[in-house]
Amino acid sequence: MSLSKKIDFAVIISVKNANPNGDPLNGNRPRVNYEGFGEISDVCLKRKIRNRLLDAGLPILVQSDDYRKDGHRSIKDRYDANEEIKKLAKDKDGEKKAKVACEQWYDVRAFGQVLAGVDDTSASIAIRGPVTIQSAFSVEPVDVTSNQIVKSVNLTTNVKDPSQKSGDTMGMKHRVDKGIYVTFGSINRQLAEKTGFSDQDAEMLKEVLPKIFENDESSARPAGSMEVIKVIWWTHADKILSSAKVHRSLKVNPDGSYQLTQLDGITVEEIDGQ
Repeated sequence: MSLSKKIDFAVIISVKNANPNGDPLNGNRPRVNYEGFGEISDVCLKRKIRNRLLDAGLPILVQSDDYRKDGHRSIKDRYDANEEIKKLAKDKDGEKKAKVACEQWYDVRAFGQVLAGVDDTSASIAIRGPVTIQSAFSVEPVDVTSNQIVKSVNLTTNVKDPSQKSGDTMGMKHRVDKGIYVTFGSINRQLAEKTGFSDQDAEMLKEVLPKIFENDESSARPAGSMEVIKVIWWTHADKILSSAKVHRSLKVNPDGSYQLTQLDGITVEEIDGQ
């Protein structure tokens, strides 16, 4: 059974001395908009959600190469290896294949997926997912600190002078000193009906959101430098309000505290981060 009620959610994130999402087009500096507000892209957030779902044992189609739980190195390999997909190998019905893909992989029925180039018998298959999530932005402009770093060893040995330091030992490391970020998301009932996204699937998403930074440590994001402070989960009754109005009911302060305005016909859950 598909989702019974529309859902909106928000995640309040604390960052301290970490690079929450580096920009590869800007020397991997933390993403900052033109007004100085920090940003964590929606793609980055969905990657972390997928990883936590993988940790929970759920089947995920779009797995990053450094966090994959199977032997497949691409989406096509994983798609082709699925036993249910194999049964439709000669079928040209894209809608039938989309339905099976939604049944087989949680992230496909949640976020949707464009399956282009994975199938020789049909055109690209576009699946619209019911779960949408916005980029997270800081409540206030953030300060970015950049430090030059020096590695203690060369990547390769200088044949003429083995003791000489090579240019690859120099580098830069960037961090956001401190910031509170907020992201908003929504789960659409009509699209959930099409992909088969259920109340149980929504509960699983609610379960992993408070711990999206577990097992996510790196030199750019040391353990304890990023955490979910709170997840706000709004469940609509029969009267459905616009997501924009629901999201505006949350005001987040620079210290991570927040105020909620009660809306008629909306049930609110406030969930602590883990």
